[in-house]
Amino acid sequence: MTDLPSDDSRHPALIYHEYPRPGKLEVRPTKPLANGYDLSRAYSPGVAEACLEIKANPEDAARYTARGNLVAVVTNGTAVLGLGNIGALASKPVMEGKAVLFKKFANIDCFDIELNEPDPERLADIVCALEPTFGAINLEDIKAPDCFIVERICRERMGIPVFHDDQHGTAIVVGAAATNALRVAGKAFEDIKIVSTGGGAAGIACLNMLVKLGVRRENIWLCDIHGLVHEGREQDMNPQKSAFAQATDKRTLDDVIDGADLFLGLSGPGALTPAHVARMAKRPIIFALANPTPEILPDQVREVAPDAIIATGRSDFPNQVNNVLCFPFIFRGALDVGATEINDAMQIGCVEGIAALARATTSAEAAAAYKGEQLSFGPDYLIPKPFDPRLMGVVASAVAKAAMESGVAKRPLDDLTAYKATLDASVFRSAMIMRPVFEAAQAASRRIVFAEGEDERVLRAASAMLEETTEVPILIGRPEVVNMRLERAGLSIKPGRDFELVNPQDDPRYRDYWQSYHSLMERSGVTPDLARAILRTNTTAIGAIMVHRGDADSLICGTFGQFLWHLNYVTQILGNKDRHPVGALSLMIQQEGNLFIADTQVHPNPTPQQIAETAIGAARHVRRFGLDPKIALCSHSQFGNLDTPSGRNMRAALDILDAAGLDFDYEGEMHVDAALDPALRARMLPSARFSEPANVLIFANTDAASGVRNILKMRGGALEVGPILMGMGNTAHIVTPSITPRGLLNMSALAGTPVSIYG
Repeated sequence: MTDLPSDDSRHPALIYHEYPRPGKLEVRPTKPLANGYDLSRAYSPGVAEACLEIKANPEDAARYTARGNLVAVVTNGTAVLGLGNIGALASKPVMEGKAVLFKKFANIDCFDIELNEPDPERLADIVCALEPTFGAINLEDIKAPDCFIVERICRERMGIPVFHDDQHGTAIVVGAAATNALRVAGKAFEDIKIVSTGGGAAGIACLNMLVKLGVRRENIWLCDIHGLVHEGREQDMNPQKSAFAQATDKRTLDDVIDGADLFLGLSGPGALTPAHVARMAKRPIIFALANPTPEILPDQVREVAPDAIIATGRSDFPNQVNNVLCFPFIFRGALDVGATEINDAMQIGCVEGIAALARATTSAEAAAAYKGEQLSFGPDYLIPKPFDPRLMGVVASAVAKAAMESGVAKRPLDDLTAYKATLDASVFRSAMIMRPVFEAAQAASRRIVFAEGEDERVLRAASAMLEETTEVPILIGRPEVVNMRLERAGLSIKPGRDFELVNPQDDPRYRDYWQSYHSLMERSGVTPDLARAILRTNTTAIGAIMVHRGDADSLICGTFGQFLWHLNYVTQILGNKDRHPVGALSLMIQQEGNLFIADTQVHPNPTPQQIAETAIGAARHVRRFGLDPKIALCSHSQFGNLDTPSGRNMRAALDILDAAGLDFDYEGEMHVDAALDPALRARMLPSARFSEPANVLIFANTDAASGVRNILKMRGGALEVGPILMGMGNTAHIVTPSITPRGLLNMSALAGTPVSIYG
């Protein structure tokens, strides 16, 4: 296919590739190079030490260089996408794109290498000579049968993984899709008949994978442009095709399609007709993978087989067979254990990991990336979406495990569970710092009630809680609405079985609840009628009463509405002389480090006592994350140089903290730059109480705290955990409307362990 895209799509695509700078890649250093000392370590003389270590032990190249996380995407441009033999130079945008996918999905560094070498043996020689530079080789867009020759030579001669993605990547994703399609259809690999069109590299690799998964070779009928591959045929044959030659007098696709369970198309448009589909077995499986136009369109299939299970290579139809589900993660696992090859066991581990992930509950992140699509396992959801962040942990760890078990891992892992957690942490930015909180939550099965139980984010968080914690979710919402939204979101959890559902319109405890609320508020102007109305309509009040009465341990609310509105009911019902809100703390996760900000919500203009209470609560919470608190009291005034209200309040708060004899570090009042830059702070106040960067910033009013929080989130790329409501003994937390399902899961873990009053 040599047709260019339409004018409507060409211009934006070309602009994307040209601006703001040409291409899609750049190289950045990973070490500082700011002065002569850095230069002496990065280059001469310090670099010689790393060279000598590698000379003594070649495996140390993975310790002292980028080789252990570096892949080459290599092509000669002879079979590029549907464009054909366009040459090495014209293939460069595709190879740069492949490198970008490696980095985006698996954080693997990648160089694209385009070679003007049509001879497969000479091409293999060049690739083999690159071994000292790379930890693995991804062969790409090399025509068949040359690709078989190049891969065979490189695998025989190289001691690092060599993977031809057009073959094996496609085969792995097809294997995963077929695994789940057969599960949906109620069929088994060993029983099915397969008819395939396309005798190229991808088609042959897919058939070989299906054989590894249990399909009988005699049940595979391979056709190409010349008809059926059969014994005795000489036209356009090679050893790879010959392995599927049938001893038969049949010669065409039309001759062999009857009763086929699975059609596998890697050929071109029109190869399969509706009449062919009508002659296939019941509940046929159609994998029409030609791009951009499949062998048959899904609508044509459904006209004759409404119950067919269909996959294509296109993103505008369900079940896109996309190699990005595979290649970043199989390389991730292979590199991390120092695999010498990517063998059958690793490929099958990848198949099983991808297939299992599709059968699991869809992640909230994938749902957000594919809004409006039904992402629940079934005929239209056989394989996960590329932007499902769980692919990294599930697939790469499955590959690493298979590499170790099959004996090709030079650097086997000691703890596969910890490895998967590390992979998850690289994708879910909050995973690493939240680990101590989740571990603490595992020790206590607390009941967490969500006031806005009809919100899809809450439903997804509840589903994740059941998978990742021991906590018991309680949702407040109307049953018909909750069930409808569970079905729409593709979530398998059920009220009554997996979580308790409190119907605000009809709950047997309603009388007890409104009477409890009335008894708390009767001296504050709340009449019985008003109490009845509030406890029928106000889900925050219902949740707080549940905690008050011991029917739940902690409340999470605030997915819509204003923070202080929710805080009013939380304080009315759960506050007392020993328990009152002292501040809201937000953890901001950044690449440069983690930073806590307070008070972002509770006290618009706090008194010195309230500032001191916020500092105490923040210190206790920071320790829940396994960190040592370093608290800066921030103000426009710096160490007494201005007589301003904020400066006076911060200095008074400092006196209160000093008098309390506390066991954590704090200092103030100071500017934010002095808080974060110890050298700057030391120049102004050499006797400062701590010498590290502050990890907690406490501001003199909520305008400043909330402003910094939002700037870090919207312009600094920070991920927020919180707000954490301090001072309420972990009985309630009020989130903000921008919170995500993962944010709610994090908050449920924080709510999942009891803490002291100022927590």
